[in-house]
Amino acid sequence: MRYRSYGDDGIMPVVAIIVACFVLYLATVIANFFGYSLIVYLGMRPASLLVQPWTIITSLFMHGGIWHLLANMLTLYFFGTFLQRLVGTRTFLLIYFVGGIVGNILFIFLGPPYATVVGASGAIFALGGTLAVLTPMSRVFIFPIPVPMPLWVAVIGGFLILSFAPGIAWQGHLGGLVTGLIAGFLLRRRRRFVIF
Repeated sequence: MRYRSYGDDGIMPVVAIIVACFVLYLATVIANFFGYSLIVYLGMRPASLLVQPWTIITSLFMHGGIWHLLANMLTLYFFGTFLQRLVGTRTFLLIYFVGGIVGNILFIFLGPPYATVVGASGAIFALGGTLAVLTPMSRVFIFPIPVPMPLWVAVIGGFLILSFAPGIAWQGHLGGLVTGLIAGFLLRRRRRFVIF
């Protein structure tokens, strides 16, 4: 696949999202130490959405634990910087936030109404879905598998594996993934990308 590169955009938008997620995680830990829960105010719970509508966005920056945060931010860095170079900053941000919001909307309709959802996974699956369409045969390593695999296999396989893990909001992952796949096909149809 050949593509138009937007490499001059830098990585600042990706880094800014990562920094915001780390700062909010640190704030969550500090608040917990003093007996307060930021997740109650910034995590999204479908039953409370009408009185806390901002949580459909703020929940994308919150994480339930350090390993959740690290796994998401590492994936965001690699997927995000790669996609931003391919499509530019505005399109990257649009895919990221629309994917995250669509994932949250799907959770509202299909998830438990009193469960609180946090994490950037839906938005990150939107990036992965877009890349799976635009550069499906790019080779990536997924820990702990010691051999490279096609990017589309890593994205779809990751979705399927995570969907069966307990405590995972698969609805958010599915919404993000579908958003990313649609975005990828739309970008290809606009002839910004030429497959050979």
